[in-house]
Amino acid sequence: MGILNATPDSFSDGGKHYALHHALEAAKNMERAGVFMLDIGGESTRPGAEPVDASTELDRVRPVIHVLKDAGILLSVDTMKPEVAAEALKAGAHLINDVTGLRNPEMVRVCADAGAAACIMHMQGEPRTMQQNPVYTDVVAEVHSYLRGQAARARADGVPSVLLDPGIGFGKTREHNLALLRAVRALAQGDAPVLIAASRKRLIDYLADVPDAADRDPGSLAIHLHAARQGAALVRAHAAGEHVQALRVQAALMAES
Repeated sequence: MGILNATPDSFSDGGKHYALHHALEAAKNMERAGVFMLDIGGESTRPGAEPVDASTELDRVRPVIHVLKDAGILLSVDTMKPEVAAEALKAGAHLINDVTGLRNPEMVRVCADAGAAACIMHMQGEPRTMQQNPVYTDVVAEVHSYLRGQAARARADGVPSVLLDPGIGFGKTREHNLALLRAVRALAQGDAPVLIAASRKRLIDYLADVPDAADRDPGSLAIHLHAARQGAALVRAHAAGEHVQALRVQAALMAES
């Protein structure tokens, strides 16, 4: 899953895809590299991010969807707003990536009515405050239980299929994130595919002293290759072409002769 941020304030790419022609050029490059899906975002969810209104978010993502909908690549829209999700699906998106984990029943209804898949992510709190003091008794048990419960409810309410994302960096400390990454195999043994999204996140700085987010692609690759070995179905990445290459090499190395 290649990241396409149609925002002026992305935490790692500085809004370089904010202009439509830049976004489209990046999308074409990722498609040529063999990326399976693009995740288009019109609102930053980095720690401390301020929300934007639905109209602004739609003005950012809808033109990108319109141009890419017939390009032969799956389109995901990263949004917390049901009204944005509904319009994005009408415009041609295939999947809704909801960082609030389908907490809003209206988001469930939008996906169900459109027959669209959803990615359910775990987040403690909300983007502006989620990193202030995240606390868990057992982070793996709590996050996995939440994701599986939300998945069951979404399916019962008509959402045809779901992805599960433990939400690396969303209301978690370094140790919480590491515990969840070590437990990918346990989550992947359920009946829903798992998405891991650690690209360029602060965890890599904590582990390898890389303060500039744009320099964290090697650490992102290390985490995502680990996740794939543990059974993750998708990884969400900024350096999407490099990830495709690395995953293909890993798959060849792991193939049985």
